[in-house]
Amino acid sequence: MGVLAAGAATPADLMAARTQMGISLGWHIILACFGVGMPALTVFAQWRGIRTGDKAYERIAHRWAKAMGVLFAVGAVSGTILSFEMGLLWPGLMATYGQVLGLPFALEGFAFFIEAIFLGIYLYAWDRLPPRLHLLTGLPVCVAGVASAFFVVSANAWMNQPRGFDLDNGRVTGVRPWAAMFNPATPWQTIHMILAAFMVTGFGIAAVYAAGMLRGRRDRYHRIGLLLPFTVAAVVTPFQIFVGDVLARFLADRQPPKLAAIEGLNETGSHVPLSVGGLYLDGEMRYAIRIPNALSILVGYRPSTVVQGLDKVPVADRPPVNPVHLSFQLMVAIGFALLLLGIWLAIVWWRRRDLPRTRWFLWLTVLSGPAAVLALETGWITTEVGRQPWVVWQHQRTADAVNPAPGLWVGLIVVLAVYVVLTVTTVYVLNRLRSRRVTAPQEGWAEEYAP
Repeated sequence: MGVLAAGAATPADLMAARTQMGISLGWHIILACFGVGMPALTVFAQWRGIRTGDKAYERIAHRWAKAMGVLFAVGAVSGTILSFEMGLLWPGLMATYGQVLGLPFALEGFAFFIEAIFLGIYLYAWDRLPPRLHLLTGLPVCVAGVASAFFVVSANAWMNQPRGFDLDNGRVTGVRPWAAMFNPATPWQTIHMILAAFMVTGFGIAAVYAAGMLRGRRDRYHRIGLLLPFTVAAVVTPFQIFVGDVLARFLADRQPPKLAAIEGLNETGSHVPLSVGGLYLDGEMRYAIRIPNALSILVGYRPSTVVQGLDKVPVADRPPVNPVHLSFQLMVAIGFALLLLGIWLAIVWWRRRDLPRTRWFLWLTVLSGPAAVLALETGWITTEVGRQPWVVWQHQRTADAVNPAPGLWVGLIVVLAVYVVLTVTTVYVLNRLRSRRVTAPQEGWAEEYAP
């Protein structure tokens, strides 16, 4: 292993820091997705209820609003943990590049407070304001949720495509915060994340109501509760696949080692096949289904397109191939499976304006919720692990950014315990909310609508 430089973190502490950050991000990003997608779905359901007079929409909106409040509160806790971890675990990053990254994080703070303020008004004033005026108080929540995602992901995009600063003997000078935030990776990476948020939210909510329908609850409330979020997620899915395709070509130009790891491509060349499945062993992709010329065509629209392989990257600068490759493969497989599920519903609905009558559709819809979350997590693994060993692409290594203090594994254990408690508490509260009797304001009805 060699002699560690003075003040450098041990490999064990580096792995502990990376694991802790990965767990925190992986946990928080699920709640962040619901923070982006759920306000829009809730406000839309309420608007439909007001416009059509259909009380099922109002009941759905009222239930979703309560769940949204719970998820926002828990997300605020996990987001606070992440903000501390940025400074505690990665002081090398923040000390060197904090002034470059400061703008998107500051703007995200403003968006968070706007979201919190108006979410409080939206929840508290449900039966205290006229319906249309109350509906308007939900709009800032929708905008702020999307804005928060944009600002945070733009900071991550900068880590993949650092811009907006100069280096003078290792010192950061000439900081241009707006250029840093609107770096080349920002447009497509932020769109990809926001679309993913609507997929996770839509399929996640639909899964709950599909489970209720499997238990025999086939009333209008459950049908709308499934159809509304499922339709949004299904409509978003083909656009998400398109954006993912654009991002792959972006990587070919801007981050070729990541694309090479995604495909397990060892040798640079043209007429490169697309590998489906397989494992990267002993410097080559094995057990994969190969589609001739497909990767070259996807990257440059012609078989003669040259695609860079890992042979052009120093061994010390190569990302770990198998975690990146397998994560990407799983993400793509789930994306196309969800696309087919949406097409199934679209065909049946076009023919007879109804859900598919087979229970298989409901079972697959139940599975679509966790599948969308799994696609989200594997997408982030592809993005983050594919950038390694750099925390700031080609500028700062992850090992140079980590806190050199010993014992970082202790923090990992503490954070694991915190997230276990948060998970159990959140599931318990949401389950209690699911089984509670919902009373609509100004109507006086009270019925069981537990999905």
